[in-house]
Amino acid sequence: MDTRINAGRRLDSLPIGKFHRRLALLVGLGLFCDSFDNTLSAGVLASMLDSGFSTLGLNSLFLSVTFAGLAIGAAFAGWLGDRIGRAFAFQFSLALFGILALCAALSPSMEVLIVLRGLMSIGLGAEYVICYGMITEFIPPGRRGRYLGLLGIFGGVGVSMSSILGWVVIPALTWRGMFVIGGLFALGAWWLRRGLPESPQWLESRGRHEEAEAVIRRIERESGIPSRETAPTPVTHGAVGSVEEKAEWVPITVLFSRPVIRRTLMALILTVTCLFGSYVVTGWMPTFFVEQGMTVSKSLGFNAAIMSGYVAGPLVCMFIVDRLGRRTSIMLFGVLSAVFAGLYPFMTAPALVIAVGFVLVATVASFLTLGLGTTPEFFPTAFRFRGGGFSQTVGRIGLIFSPFVVLWLFNSSGVLGVILAVCGMYVVVTVLNGVAGVDTSRDALEQIAPGGDDTDDVSPAVIPAAPQTTPPTS
Repeated sequence: MDTRINAGRRLDSLPIGKFHRRLALLVGLGLFCDSFDNTLSAGVLASMLDSGFSTLGLNSLFLSVTFAGLAIGAAFAGWLGDRIGRAFAFQFSLALFGILALCAALSPSMEVLIVLRGLMSIGLGAEYVICYGMITEFIPPGRRGRYLGLLGIFGGVGVSMSSILGWVVIPALTWRGMFVIGGLFALGAWWLRRGLPESPQWLESRGRHEEAEAVIRRIERESGIPSRETAPTPVTHGAVGSVEEKAEWVPITVLFSRPVIRRTLMALILTVTCLFGSYVVTGWMPTFFVEQGMTVSKSLGFNAAIMSGYVAGPLVCMFIVDRLGRRTSIMLFGVLSAVFAGLYPFMTAPALVIAVGFVLVATVASFLTLGLGTTPEFFPTAFRFRGGGFSQTVGRIGLIFSPFVVLWLFNSSGVLGVILAVCGMYVVVTVLNGVAGVDTSRDALEQIAPGGDDTDDVSPAVIPAAPQTTPPTS
């Protein structure tokens, strides 16, 4: 006898309750810490160069090691989340970069700091994969866009706080103070997150049905659904759609199998575009300003005003994505990013530079949030984190080479060439997303789930359904 709890459909049907709000807050805190630590490099490296602690060559190595660590972390998170469990991966990544950030503050040399930064970045890269994956598994699809937007706001605030605190802390406490603050933030979030349960979908996929049932009943109680008994359903071992007590481990090669390959390719294209576009727009904008004749101080002032779009974009997502559907919203922000990227090089008046730049950053940030947030939805539970992790790994490996690509475009065609190349990427991915039409509904995922991972062959009379309170989305 086996109890088929059907965790995915029961979670999808729940109204938003106390559990979901607490989860969103704690996941958001993790992404805040991640964004803070990931963007403190600019102020820290400038300070170390000025004090003689580092050189330009070592600063470049620091950045390269960071990009490499992020890529390794994304791949590691995919394996860890699918193999050991979401909850363990969720805590391990925060603890890893929190502890190593405090160690980095004590670095006796730049060489030691670079080694610690590489290890620390593994935790940073893992956290991005895990945070978006957790939202996918726990938040009902009809409200998922709102919570992805909220996650993007946490990330944007982390970027802003890193700049603001760097301006105050580095002159007073040197660059070491930034690592101390980042480490304490991360360990504080780790402590607050220690009570979060394992994903019932993952537990069910691994054959741990009693644990999954206990977790989902707890979530149902916190969502206002009264406790109900679930009758056991007989399952014949070896039958199609059966779930063994110990589910078989699915190899990563499943991502390249015929039923899944189109999803994998679309996830790769989406992730590479959203990461590269965000990097170019947010990382190179001050350089573009200086090239156009602005002073450095004026360039940084313009950049600060424009970068507030990094928070405004996800805020817009919170209010419109669930109405339009996530795929439609990605296409909308892809078109807007292409349009404003195309307009931006032709702006010369200061007011227009700021206005168009602000909208461009807002649309790029929205596309980034939805791109990273929806790719885990492409894959069923058994390899969801590895699908999302593989996509981010490839995207972050691309970022290692992106400075050379941008520099080549910049030297050959100027600012116009760089921006129009980004514009073209957004056009291509928008068209592909519209044509491919990857179905992220639970029914579609059940068809490609190995061994009945997400399969629902249980009679509706056996599994009591919670009231449907959220509309279906694309």
